[in-house]
Amino acid sequence: MCKKSFLVLTAVLLACPPQLHAQNAAPAAPAANNNNKINDTEQPNRFWQANVGGGHYMVALGTITAISRHKYLLDGAIVVDEVTVDTTGQSLARFYFLSPVSDKLTGNGLGNTAARIVDRGREIIENKADDAGTDVHNMVVKKFPETTHAHCIEYRLLSAEELTGLYNSVRTAWESGHGRSFSIKKSSS
Repeated sequence: MCKKSFLVLTAVLLACPPQLHAQNAAPAAPAANNNNKINDTEQPNRFWQANVGGGHYMVALGTITAISRHKYLLDGAIVVDEVTVDTTGQSLARFYFLSPVSDKLTGNGLGNTAARIVDRGREIIENKADDAGTDVHNMVVKKFPETTHAHCIEYRLLSAEELTGLYNSVRTAWESGHGRSFSIKKSSS
């Protein structure tokens, strides 16, 4: 009887091997960034936080349920490159970078002309915002009531490189279970 119980117990243990966490591959470290405006560091806590031009966001790693990065076309004129952080709470964090469709059309005469006009417009807006002492170019773009989202926290970033750094930071924190602090330094004009 004892021998039979031992064999059954051994079979069960062999069929259900324990997880060997030491054997799991370590999450990839964020790619080194060549942008001196981006700062991403590991923190001794279990929170991920982001300090970006539009404000500050902080979330407990254990409450993150999904992260994603995707692009879509808005009103046929603007490409939205977006990172979302979904949690068990009632809020969805959205971080995005906007670029005109004309940026995707470069290489032909019409696309190059449109891109130059858009770039000049951006430059004028940034200069006037700096003159007025506002952060308009960092602010989220909404058209009420079409873009009002309940339980949605939104932040606008100014480059695809910043968005990539942010995505790599939150992904690394979530996969590793170690806190991280991501920030973008304001440019000094």
